[in-house]
Amino acid sequence: MAPDAPIPDDSAALVEGPWKHRTVSAAGTRFHVAEAGDGPLVLLLHGFPWFWWSWHAQIGALAEAGYRAVAVDLRGFGASDKPPRGYDLVTAASDAAGLVRALGEPDAAVAGHGTGGLVAWTMAAYYPWSVRRLAAVSAPHPLMLRNGLLGRPEQTWAGRRLFGNQVPMVPERALVADGAARVGEMLRDWSAAPGWPDRETERRCREAFRIPGVAHCSLEYQRWLFRSQVRPDGYRYRRRMRRPAGVPTLQLHGERDTFLLPSTARGSGRYVDAPYRWRLVEGTGHFPHQERPEAVNRAFLGWLRDTEPDA
Repeated sequence: MAPDAPIPDDSAALVEGPWKHRTVSAAGTRFHVAEAGDGPLVLLLHGFPWFWWSWHAQIGALAEAGYRAVAVDLRGFGASDKPPRGYDLVTAASDAAGLVRALGEPDAAVAGHGTGGLVAWTMAAYYPWSVRRLAAVSAPHPLMLRNGLLGRPEQTWAGRRLFGNQVPMVPERALVADGAARVGEMLRDWSAAPGWPDRETERRCREAFRIPGVAHCSLEYQRWLFRSQVRPDGYRYRRRMRRPAGVPTLQLHGERDTFLLPSTARGSGRYVDAPYRWRLVEGTGHFPHQERPEAVNRAFLGWLRDTEPDA
């Protein structure tokens, strides 16, 4: 991508495929979603540095299996609204719970990757009525993530980019410089599957991150994670998150994730008071649903179809 390429608009996130695009209003905000299939709702929440398209390999598989797959651009990403505030996990969970209702469903199986996984964990604690089942991909329970970043040197080092993103303005400029080259670097550094990302995948991700406002909004989630540690809202959040999730939970993690280490995520089942599965996805890094989509799709479908998930 040429460094002087024109700045894209929201249409850069409207990738064509076997899905339909539409805008859904929830919690006073407009969200862009890509949707396919009919049946029980599966809500897909992307992570950083991504947008809804990170789930493109899952949308079709879920639709073909008889589910209604809806992948959303989180607040501040892709073609969704980018308001100046609301980049905390509680507001993001409220957004997602409101989307479930706005989509006309009483609840959903919610799958989230990275930041989206933290949102999914938060939904289960704050809006349990909205979550039928939970899948966390490369997403430790928020309290496990906090313990890892603040108490385990190996995770502190692995997540050093998170610490560097706490300063204002400079990280945003670095993310979009040279055609968002740093976004491509993160994809390569945090992945492990040979040949991933391919040029098309990297191009789409970099283009979506150059949409005005996305770089700043994406980092505001990370800043809240750190700044809330010494504020009353952070204390209230941690206290609420001690309540175990009461829904069947699948946790998938890349065996070779060098950003959020498997050892940080392992043990998140202590915060689940329901059947729980922990699965490592071999040969993958931080993006297992893209690096080995077939393996993740099998795990998802097996989990969704199992009427009595194993403990």
